[in-house]
Amino acid sequence: MMNRKWQVAKYLILDFSAAAISWTIFFIYRKAVIEPQRFGIDIPIEFTTRYFLGLLLIPTLWILFYYITGFYDNIYRRSRLLELGQTFLTSAVGVVIIFFTLILDDYIHTYKNYYQLFFTLFGLHFGLTYLFRLILTTRTIHRIHHRKIGFNTLLIGSNEKAERVYSEMASQKRPAGNLFAGFVGVENNDDRLLGKYLPQLGKLNELNEIIDRNNIEEVIIAIETREHERLNGILTVLENRQITIWGIPDLYDFLSGTVKTTAIYGSPLIKISNGLMPTWQANMKRLLDVVLSIIATIIFLPVFIVLALLIKKSSKGPILYKQERIGRFGKPFKIYKLRSMVHGAENGTPALSSEYDERITKIGRFLRKTHLDEIPQFYNVIKGDMSLVGPRPERKYYIEQIVKHAPHYTHLHKLRPGITSWGQVKYGYASNVDEMLERLPYDMMYLKNISLYIDFKILIYTVMVALKANGK
Repeated sequence: MMNRKWQVAKYLILDFSAAAISWTIFFIYRKAVIEPQRFGIDIPIEFTTRYFLGLLLIPTLWILFYYITGFYDNIYRRSRLLELGQTFLTSAVGVVIIFFTLILDDYIHTYKNYYQLFFTLFGLHFGLTYLFRLILTTRTIHRIHHRKIGFNTLLIGSNEKAERVYSEMASQKRPAGNLFAGFVGVENNDDRLLGKYLPQLGKLNELNEIIDRNNIEEVIIAIETREHERLNGILTVLENRQITIWGIPDLYDFLSGTVKTTAIYGSPLIKISNGLMPTWQANMKRLLDVVLSIIATIIFLPVFIVLALLIKKSSKGPILYKQERIGRFGKPFKIYKLRSMVHGAENGTPALSSEYDERITKIGRFLRKTHLDEIPQFYNVIKGDMSLVGPRPERKYYIEQIVKHAPHYTHLHKLRPGITSWGQVKYGYASNVDEMLERLPYDMMYLKNISLYIDFKILIYTVMVALKANGK
C-alpha cells in the first residue's frame, strides 16, 4: 500500500513553497519596478511586517483553495495534462481574487501597471506551482509505470472476461498501478481459468473479510453479462467501503455513450464508486463542519458547564455518556452525549428510550427536547467521526435488525453520520426498530439529494426545533 498522507504532505509543502516564493518575487517586483515609476525615485526593498504577514497568509489561503477544489483528493491517480489545466484555472481564479482584494489600491503610474502586476503575479504563481507539481507527479507516475508502487486490487469474476482483463492489464507497457492480490469467483464459474495466474481469496459472501485481510484499495468487477443479476448485491457491499470500484463496460454502454475514458494505453474501465457530492461541495462541507463545530464549542462552553453541574446534582453517575456507534464505511466509533438517563440504565442490554421512559432524568427530559444533550458531539465532528448533518448513527445491534427488513440501509454508511438529520428533524428520536424503519425514508432522501443547500435547511430547522423545545 502507498502512503497517501505523506504524498499529500509533499504536495502541500511544494504548493506552499511555490506560493511563498512567487509572492516574495512579486513583492520585490512591485518595489523595484512598479513603485519607482510612480514616485520617480528608487524605492528601498524592505521586508516589512506586512510582507511577512502576507508570506504566511497568502500561501495558507492558496492551500485552502486547492483543498476546496479537490486537488488533494485521489492523490496517486494523477494526469499531468489534467493537472496543467487544473493548475492554470485555479491560479487564474486565485490571482483575480488577490488582485481585486489586495493589489487594486497599489500606487501605480499608469493603468498599464495593473496589467503588469496581474500577469506578473499570475505567471510567477502558475509557473512555479505547476513546475513543482510536474516534478512530483512525473516521479510518481514513473514509479507506478515501473510497478514500484501500486494499488492492492481484487478481481471479482473468474470466467473469460476476467481472464482477458487480467491478461491485458498484466501486459500493459504503461500499467495503471493495479497490483492484483487475487480474485473472487462467482458461483458456477470455472475458477481454473484465472487460477493459473492469481490465488482465489474466497467466496462472494466473504467480500468484507477479504478486503480487510488483504488491504484492498481497488476492486475490478469482471463478471459475465449473464451474471449481472449479482451486480446489485456486490455493489451493496463494495459501495459502503472506502475503496475505488471499476467495472467492465458492455457494448451497449459504448453505444449509449455512458462510457467515458481518458486511458489510451489501459483497459476501458468504468469508475463506479463516484462521490455523492461534487468534490468542492464535499470538501466545503467538511471545512464548515470543523469551523462551525469549533465556534459552537466555544459558544456553548458556558451552557455545557451549567448543564454538567445540573446533571451531577440531579443523579449519580458520569456527566458524559459514551456509546459505540457505526459510522462511515461501517467503522465503529465512540459517540459522546450529556447523560440524560439514570446511570446504568441499560445494564448491558441494548434498550431504546421512549417519550415517557422512567429512566430519563428531569434534566435529561429537557436536554432531549432541546437537543442540548448533543453538545459533546461537536468533538466527534472535529475529530472526523461525524458531520453536522447526516443520518443519525445507530448501534450494530439495531443495524442488524434494520437490515433484515431494509437491506438498503447500509447505503447510509457512505456518509458520515450527523448530529442532526432530515429524519431527526421530520421524525425525531426512534424508540423502537419499527420507528427507525419509518424514519429511514427521510435519510434515504437525504442520501439521494445531498447538497450544502439541504444541509443549511436542516440546520435551520434543527435550531427551530431546539428553540421551541419540541424535540422528540
